Amino acid sequence: MNTIQIRLSFMMFLQFFIWGAWFVTLGTFLGNNLAATDGQIGMAFATQSWGAIIAPFIIGLIADRYFNAERILGIIHLIGAGLMYLMANTTDFTLFYPYVLGYMILYMPTLALVNSISFRTMKDPKADFSKVRVFGTVGWIVAGLAISYVFSWDSPQAIDQGYLENTFLLAAVASLVLGIFSFTLPKTPPKISKDETVSIKDMLGLDALKMLKDRNFLVFFIASVLICIPLAFYYQNANPFLAEIGVNNPTGIMTIGQVSEVLFMLLIPFFLTRFGIKKTLLIGMLAWALRYLLFAYGNSGELMFMLIIGIALHGICYDFFFVAGQIYTDSKAGEKFKSSAQGLITLATYGVGMLIGFWAAGQISTIYTFSDGLHDWEMIWLWPAGFAFVVFVIYMFTFKNEEIEYEKVDI
Repeated sequence: MNTIQIRLSFMMFLQFFIWGAWFVTLGTFLGNNLAATDGQIGMAFATQSWGAIIAPFIIGLIADRYFNAERILGIIHLIGAGLMYLMANTTDFTLFYPYVLGYMILYMPTLALVNSISFRTMKDPKADFSKVRVFGTVGWIVAGLAISYVFSWDSPQAIDQGYLENTFLLAAVASLVLGIFSFTLPKTPPKISKDETVSIKDMLGLDALKMLKDRNFLVFFIASVLICIPLAFYYQNANPFLAEIGVNNPTGIMTIGQVSEVLFMLLIPFFLTRFGIKKTLLIGMLAWALRYLLFAYGNSGELMFMLIIGIALHGICYDFFFVAGQIYTDSKAGEKFKSSAQGLITLATYGVGMLIGFWAAGQISTIYTFSDGLHDWEMIWLWPAGFAFVVFVIYMFTFKNEEIEYEKVDI
C-alpha cells in the first residue's frame, strides 16, 4: 500500500468511525438521556434520510462547481465537530433535533466526497478502491468496540448515569481530526465549470428514470424502496432493544454485523455466478425476515445465540441485497446512466425508503410501549419480519432472473 492509499484509508477510517461512534447508540441515548418518545426517536433517525435527499444539491451546486472536494470535506467536518459538541450538551429533544438535522444534512454529502477524492486520486480505482473502503468498515467496528469494551458507556449503569453523551464527544474529536486532516489530502478540484449549467434533473440522477421502462428494473427499484422500511427498524431499534433486555456491551456486540458485512462481501461474486442475481437478491431479502424473527423470540439468557445470529445476518442482509443491487443497477445502466442510476437508487432507498421506515418504526414502537416505558419487542420485531417476507414473496413472483456481467462493475 503506497502513501496515497494510506492517507485515503485513514480518511475512510475516520469518516465511518465518526458515524459509528454516535449513530448506533442514538436511540438508546435519546430514550434515556433526553426522555424522547419513540416518535421523536424516529424523527431523529429520519434526519439521515433528509440528509440523503438534500445531499445531491450540496454536491451538485457547491462541491462539483466551486471548491476542491478535500477542502469542503474539511470544512464540513470542522462544523460537524461543533454540532457534535452541542448535541452532547443538550438535555432537551426540541433543542437536540435542529442540531442533528443540521449535522446529517452536512454529513451525508461527505459520503460522496470521500468516494470522489478516492476515485479521482487512485491510478486504478477498480483494483484499489475496495482496499481503501474496507477501512471505513473497520472504523465503524473500532468505534463500537471502544464504546462497549474500552469506555463501557453502554453498560446499564453507565446508561443510567447518562454517559452515552460521551459518544458525541468522541465523534466530535474524530470529526475535528478529520476536518484538519482533510486539508492535507490530494487536491481534488471541481469537475464542473462555474459557468456550466447543471439542472436539478442532472443532480438527482433523474435521467436514470428511463431505466424504469425495463420491467425487471422497475420491480427491483420498488423492492429496494420497500426493503428499506424494515432496514430502518434495525438502525433505529436494535441498540435500544439490546440495552433494554439486558444484553451486556450491546454496541460492541453489534459490530459482529460489520464483521459479517466484510466477510459476505467476498462471497458476492460466487453467489452471482452460482445462483444468479434473482436468487442472490432473494437470499438478502429473506435474511431480513429471518433476523427479525430471531430478534422477536431471542433473549439475553439461554436464547442469546438467536440474537447473535440475527446480528451476524447483517452481512447477508446488506451485501446480498444492497451491494448486489448496486452491481445489478450498474450492469443495467450502461455507460451513459451509470452515475445517475446509482444516485437515483441511493435517493430512493436511503432517502425515501428509510424516511418511511423510520416513521413506521417510531409509530409501531409507540403502539407497543407499556406504561412503564418498556416495550413489547416481540410484536415490534414481527412487523418488519412480516413486511420483509411480503416483499420477498412479491419479488420472487414478479422478477425474472437474468444474467449480469458483474466482472465489469466497479464496486
